[in-house]
Amino acid sequence: MSVVNGGRPSEAKVVFYNDPRIRSLFFQLVLLALIVALFWFAYDNTVANLKKRNIAQGFGFWNVEAGFDISQTLISYSAASSYGRAFWVGLLNTLLVSGVSIVLATILGVVIGILRLSKNWLIAKLATVYVEIFRNVPLLLILYFWYRGVLGLLPEPKNSIIFPGHILLNTRGLLTPRPVLGDDFIYPFVAFVVMVLIAIGLSVRAKRVQESTGVRPKTGWLSFGLIVLVPSVIFILIGAPLSFDIPVQGRFNASGGMSLAPEFVSMVIGLTTYTAAFIAENVRAGILAISKGQTEAAQSLGLSHAQSIRLVIMPQALRVIVPLLNSEYLSLTKNSSLGVSIGYPDLVSVFTGTVLNQTGQAVEMVSVTMLVYLTLSLLTSGFMNWFNRRVALVER
Repeated sequence: MSVVNGGRPSEAKVVFYNDPRIRSLFFQLVLLALIVALFWFAYDNTVANLKKRNIAQGFGFWNVEAGFDISQTLISYSAASSYGRAFWVGLLNTLLVSGVSIVLATILGVVIGILRLSKNWLIAKLATVYVEIFRNVPLLLILYFWYRGVLGLLPEPKNSIIFPGHILLNTRGLLTPRPVLGDDFIYPFVAFVVMVLIAIGLSVRAKRVQESTGVRPKTGWLSFGLIVLVPSVIFILIGAPLSFDIPVQGRFNASGGMSLAPEFVSMVIGLTTYTAAFIAENVRAGILAISKGQTEAAQSLGLSHAQSIRLVIMPQALRVIVPLLNSEYLSLTKNSSLGVSIGYPDLVSVFTGTVLNQTGQAVEMVSVTMLVYLTLSLLTSGFMNWFNRRVALVER
């Protein structure tokens, strides 16, 4: 320290390599350089090994004829289609089984979670047994159980189990009536979409009126009439442009209708029952996080137990439940890759399985598959974070 300007002390000049900001920047640059060097080494080593083994690189295979069939397709596909087409088939199958399972697992999980808190001893214990069983058994075994132990023991198509509504169940899967839409079906469908948008607008307006006046206008029956009655009237007036292709049990096989493959049914049931057990615990934790005073206040207003849960407890419990649901939805989507174990043609089975075996380009296949699951996870997280902000309690 030196003395200048009338005895006022002045700080000594800090050497640049002792400056915390400069040192921090230096070490970050060094770390970044090491990471880049590591990735470059891995890339260069991979390319060299691929060339040494005469393995093709790049995505030139994308438009090459696949030469294999896929048992379940949501878009047109044949053995003459390209590998790129097979990729989209596998991706759509993954999205289908994940989306259906998420919806069903959420419904079942919420019901089981509420039943665990039931005052009926038997119902509460049965719900507890369900949760403890499915939470502590590996998902792979659950899939094998449904595929081999349940659906694998079904009768042959000629002896199909017939359910009301022309529904057949056999070793080939579940056959249901297939809707056949007429050319004029677009009109009631458009009317339905428009009425749904109007009902949403009425609900938003009612919420704003409630916030400003404290009284919420009743729009329930009006919305129901718009959504159900208006499209129904249009549907009837234009001649009901809808028919059904009914499955028929033949002497040796069943024909017609819409078939749900046993692999798809096993995946949906397995993923739903497994994930629902975890969602049930999240729901139970969310409800228990609410003060008992809320339940007592609801009961003092004359609300039944079911009304208290639906109108008072669950809206508040959502702020605890929704963040936990995000993890369960992510796990379910990634767990759908286990479909390869029972022959379900998802993205892993089709693209990282069959296509990889035929082309031998493992680096490209695995990289694309990882990128797809990363994108699905980020989109799911983004949506759930947005929804979480919507249901979060806001202090006024």
